[in-house]
Amino acid sequence: MVLQAQTSTYEAKTQEIAKQLLAATQENRSFFANLRDQMRWDDKLLDWAMSNPSLRVQLFRFIDTLPALNNNSEIAAHLQEYLGEESVELPAALKGMLNFASPDSMPGQVAATTVTKATETLAYKYIAGENINQALKTIERLRKEKMAFTVDLLGEAVITETEAQSYLERYLDLMQQLTAASKKWNPVVQIDEADGQAIPKVQVSVKLTAFYSQFDPLDAVGSEEKVSARIRILLRRAQELAAAVHFDMEQYAYKDITFSILKKILLEEEFRDRTDIGMTVQAYLRDSEQDARDLIYWAKQRGKPITIRLVKGAYWDQETIKAEQKHWQQPVYNDKAATDVNFEAITQLLLENHQYVYAAIGSHNVRSQARAIAIAESLQVPRRCFEMQVLYGMGDKLGKALVDKGYRVRVYCPYGELLPGMAYLIRRLLENTANSSFLRQNLANVAPEELLAPPETKLSRAQMQKREEENKNVSISSFTGVADTDFAVPEASQKAKDAFELVRGQLGKLYLPLINGEYVSTQETVDSVNPSKFSEVIGKIGLASVEQAEMAMQAAKNAFPGWQKTPVSQRAAVLRKAADLMEQRRAELSAWIVLEVGKPVREADGEVSEAIDFCLYYAAEMERLNEGVNYDVAGETNRYIYQPRGIAVVISPWNFPLAIAAGMTVAALVAGNSTILKPAETSSVIAAKFAEILVEAGIPKGVFQYLPGKGSAVGAYMVNHINTHIIAFTGSQEVGCRIYADAANLKIGQKHMKRVIAEMGGKNGIIVDESADLDQAVVGVVQSAFGYSGQKCSACSRVIVLAAIYEEFVQRFVEATKSLNIGEAEFPSTQVGPVIDDNARSRIREYIQKGKAESTVALEMSTPEQGYYVAPTIFRDVPANGIIAQEEIFGPVVAVIKAKDFQEALQIANGTNFALTGGLYSRTPSHIEQAQAEFEVGNLYINRTITGAIVARQPFGGFKLSGVGSKAGGPDYLLQFLEPKTITENIQRQGFAPIEGAE
Repeated sequence: MVLQAQTSTYEAKTQEIAKQLLAATQENRSFFANLRDQMRWDDKLLDWAMSNPSLRVQLFRFIDTLPALNNNSEIAAHLQEYLGEESVELPAALKGMLNFASPDSMPGQVAATTVTKATETLAYKYIAGENINQALKTIERLRKEKMAFTVDLLGEAVITETEAQSYLERYLDLMQQLTAASKKWNPVVQIDEADGQAIPKVQVSVKLTAFYSQFDPLDAVGSEEKVSARIRILLRRAQELAAAVHFDMEQYAYKDITFSILKKILLEEEFRDRTDIGMTVQAYLRDSEQDARDLIYWAKQRGKPITIRLVKGAYWDQETIKAEQKHWQQPVYNDKAATDVNFEAITQLLLENHQYVYAAIGSHNVRSQARAIAIAESLQVPRRCFEMQVLYGMGDKLGKALVDKGYRVRVYCPYGELLPGMAYLIRRLLENTANSSFLRQNLANVAPEELLAPPETKLSRAQMQKREEENKNVSISSFTGVADTDFAVPEASQKAKDAFELVRGQLGKLYLPLINGEYVSTQETVDSVNPSKFSEVIGKIGLASVEQAEMAMQAAKNAFPGWQKTPVSQRAAVLRKAADLMEQRRAELSAWIVLEVGKPVREADGEVSEAIDFCLYYAAEMERLNEGVNYDVAGETNRYIYQPRGIAVVISPWNFPLAIAAGMTVAALVAGNSTILKPAETSSVIAAKFAEILVEAGIPKGVFQYLPGKGSAVGAYMVNHINTHIIAFTGSQEVGCRIYADAANLKIGQKHMKRVIAEMGGKNGIIVDESADLDQAVVGVVQSAFGYSGQKCSACSRVIVLAAIYEEFVQRFVEATKSLNIGEAEFPSTQVGPVIDDNARSRIREYIQKGKAESTVALEMSTPEQGYYVAPTIFRDVPANGIIAQEEIFGPVVAVIKAKDFQEALQIANGTNFALTGGLYSRTPSHIEQAQAEFEVGNLYINRTITGAIVARQPFGGFKLSGVGSKAGGPDYLLQFLEPKTITENIQRQGFAPIEGAE
């Protein structure tokens, strides 16, 4: 390693080189060139975006939508909708352009044409061409300017296996065309050779995840197998053509598995000697320096160098938001200065190890490139071992200045159609207009001393703002949800495997009812089996009799007075202890869920999080409600307080066997009610595990009873019991309505009205309009419809698609669904597991036959033999009033319905008896606004999946025939388990009363 003295030597040299480069990039342009740019709309748009944050957001949203719009009238309408908001301050020129009465008018058409051309001009600044011929012209121009290139093929997100295969084939074809063209290129010594070694003229940059549509760190083995097969084909062909291949780095979740796969392939005998392959390190990641060290160590062992491209990173916003939403540790530095410091440290590390790795320094920051040169010159690093890289259209002046100083410069050249390239364009625009961007600061004529100063780490304003917001957003209840497992971390996947081994050692045990703190024997038992493999018995369930139900009811009644008087803080402590125990046993509980009800691993883990969140949230909520409300006046106190109702009967479903059972149960308990849990027969083992946790958490005897049994006998008995005060139910509409009717029937000796809280399902629809991002919409619909085989209350069973994009959507939806892996829920690769039991499978198959009678099958797939499987099934051209468009199927069956316009789409969406969840994929502000007002659902999701509601963030529940009662996980939910009480006291004595403030 280099001594500190040498580091300070680097700084002096860095400043010297940086000043030279900066001077070269700031050369004065002619008066006419500046005048021409001032008249160009593309430059005006960028200029306005830099100076006005609210305009910047709306303008970029409009640009993101633009490729999906089909004509000038649509463009003009969206332009007005996005930029016409009151919050957006418009420059006079733009305000004047938008001042048209109708999108169809001549001024509207002119505005649309002007902005479209300006956006296209902007796009072509950063995209090297729309087709191979345009890209080749760009490449040939770059070579004349003594610049090398790497080509990145822009395209739609790879969400189907057809698209993954096409991605490979397009790159094979691209390398062939580039190599053929390169035979006519004149040699350019500065970029085609170094230190007597030839450097490949052709280089392509690829994204690993695009080689397999179901790429997932959870399924590391399966993903590696699929991806590696295609990468080997690519690398073999590249070697035949003498082309270099560089692997880009994408989102943080894929980083470790990307490195792992590439390291393994490049140690194979066939590829071990290749030096024309590269990987990428992103300096904004906190663990990137360690990644670089690991790559260097690996390269030493391999014995042949590879290239490491060092970049700052392009997904900062996305990574930050995802980590915040998931409650995960931030993978990126919050402070740009910290990224810059890290970038320089890794630059030094790479160049100090130039005999093992080639460094490709990718930056538009003059100081960053100058630092690299200073270190390389000080260490006399051979020219073959390092090069500078810039993005096409971003670092043109810097690239030219570096070429003039004799360095090898490579330009990253994305090419492809404007539509798929829009995400790339938005990233470049964000980078160009960010306050912290070196390019922007350079344009703003920031003093050279400030621009080139060494970066210093400090608590940035953004971090302070974030902390202020966190403090401000903490509610009275101070609830924060727990984090799901991050399966991108290899240790997490191993922990899940270990949990399955642990659970398999406990299969087949007997689980008995828990009554008054004791487990009681039963005359009847039933096997709970694994729906993925129904020969496997998960546990034997002792079914309670009606007589035992009566015992449970008496125990609950006897325990109620003591539990009612137990301080809220103690009740809340039991819930928090239960939450802690569930977190400790997270992997084990997930494994039980996977095996007993066939829920895939990641979704089972999310369910454990939800159960924990319910415990923590309701504990905090009860503490809030316990404070009551005072309405005091002089001489009188008025207190509004809550008291428990009595005995709660919880009838929980099998589809969320832990989360919903826990949520309804702990809500009743923390409110001070004695509670009897009767779980669904097919998920009674998981409910037994939850009962064990409550006992360990300290729930007193008799306060909680676990009562597995037949719904028609034990369930009905408790619903009709005169001592039942509350019935909390989640299940079918048929059973829910029967419970509602029975509860309303006043029995002899009953002195209260029963409170029913019932969630009874839905016929959930997603609308996809013509402005939607189809990549996002297709992925979202697939996840919403086929996650847990369509057996979620919130699952999508109808997609209402506007006619203009109907055919394209159906085609991509079918292909994406075809690419899903169907199999045992335990397998990490599985996205679609079994349905719960044979009855469910038979019922779903009947609906599929009904669907065939009234519409057209777009997709049917084969399924494994051993297990209760129903393959994802898609129907197209389904009538809006058809059976499969109206009745809840509760399985992986989707009806795709065509609507002529958005108004009709909303009418179709609202045209069922249910109102639970709904979704909209749209980039049209007026459609989003209209859906918010008119879409009849309890939970509306816009531009995201419609499943996976999170406690407190998205309280869950619907209306119409979807249920009755307040939303689970919301601020009103506990009120249903409580009776409000007002206490008024006259505090005057003989005309005297204390008056506040009087002395």
